[in-house]
Amino acid sequence: MTEHAEPTARWQGRNSDKDVVRTDVWSALESQAVAIGSPWSRIPNFEGAERAAERLAELEIWKRAHIVKSNPDAPQIPVRLRALQEGKLLYTPVPELVADFPFVLLDPEVLARRGIPFEEVAASEGAVRHGQPVQFQEMRPMDLIVVGCVAVTRNGGRIGKGGGFADLELGIFRELGLVPPTTPILTTVHGLQVVDDRRVLMIAHDSPLDWIITPDEVIETRTTYPQPHGVDWESVQADQYRDIPFLVELRQELDRRT
Repeated sequence: MTEHAEPTARWQGRNSDKDVVRTDVWSALESQAVAIGSPWSRIPNFEGAERAAERLAELEIWKRAHIVKSNPDAPQIPVRLRALQEGKLLYTPVPELVADFPFVLLDPEVLARRGIPFEEVAASEGAVRHGQPVQFQEMRPMDLIVVGCVAVTRNGGRIGKGGGFADLELGIFRELGLVPPTTPILTTVHGLQVVDDRRVLMIAHDSPLDWIITPDEVIETRTTYPQPHGVDWESVQADQYRDIPFLVELRQELDRRT
């Protein structure tokens, strides 16, 4: 299958067990024709993403949140759009953290004054174009964290696309005190992305999920996995140091604080 050949080149081999789960999920989304676009080698977009965002917006954890962080991927566009429409401050990262600044701040009041449609900045390209660039040290504590996932389990396990960006971001947030212990971590996924608990083994630097929202279901995981306290620098990959411009300098700054 031609779609199968493309994704296996990127990030494959870091964890063979997770590679198998990713392949199974991407294949299921594609074979059952619920993926929007190719699901391979990415956080897959899916039919029903808007409904999942609607279910999320019905939860008290969402209603109480004033500052939201969301991943920049396509399936979470409805989440980011709803956050802006409801007047929430929104942080979203530059995809793969490749710019000199890691995040942008999207303030709905500022965007409205500038006449920029929320629909435009809900997509990652528009967010980077129109958002306010911010460094980690300039960010405010967050009330709710939305991460992108390829596979999840009902006990809070999660697998990303393999680049390690979400866990790195969350580790840095914790080092800087930007994620209070009460901040929920959640995702929106298709039901086919929910796999058996035994298929995902979480390790020390992995951040588990508190909530999983699908188009058909809301899952409060009540996870027993511990949240990491910061960045596991020993797990940071050589290509992350190479490709993320600010990472070495940020590590040096954080080391000086300890």
